[in-house]
Amino acid sequence: MATYESIIKITGTVGDLVFYNLNGKNVVRKKSGFNKTAFKKNPSYEKVRQNSSEFGHCSKMGKMIRGCLDLYIKKAGDPLLYQKFAKLMTEIKDLDTVSERGKRTVEIGWQTEQGKKLLKEFQFGEIQNIRAEVEIKNQILLINENVEAKKVIVVTIKMDSNDFGSVYAEEEVLLNHHTPPTLKTQFPDEDHLLHFVALKKDHDEITHMGFV
Repeated sequence: MATYESIIKITGTVGDLVFYNLNGKNVVRKKSGFNKTAFKKNPSYEKVRQNSSEFGHCSKMGKMIRGCLDLYIKKAGDPLLYQKFAKLMTEIKDLDTVSERGKRTVEIGWQTEQGKKLLKEFQFGEIQNIRAEVEIKNQILLINENVEAKKVIVVTIKMDSNDFGSVYAEEEVLLNHHTPPTLKTQFPDEDHLLHFVALKKDHDEITHMGFV
């Protein structure tokens, strides 16, 4: 891109040059070599199309999850969380060894042991990760006896990667180490749900949070 000075103001295309005004300056650049038709049909663009499709999928899945956790993401106060989460979605998608390239999904990726591990290890800002402090087994909430939190918030997320829709349910539980609480069954007959947990201390301060 370059600027130019001329008595005659040109706007539009001349040969392989494009003239236009940008922020009050006359600008000229060469035509882009990108061709939409070639991108859609040319075999040489196949890998690019595959990457583009999977990138779009990861972006939409990440947006859905973040939307369900918006309140907690704001408390994390991490300006780079969007980029970090996008990277997480891509890493999990890459674990889908069932689908063909271009059609790999985050949903299948997080069902693998490595996918679950990546989710559990993801840290939201400076707030400590939940790590091994909390487990959910058969709807029973198991919490390390050394945890000093008074409340536990469990967000259960159900997503559909086909139409990119999501619903979630939030449950608050008072911590009682003597009797592990039983969580409500938010979405019956669903095998693959995401569980996000936040531990709260005094004055509703979140001390730990993350996926379990």
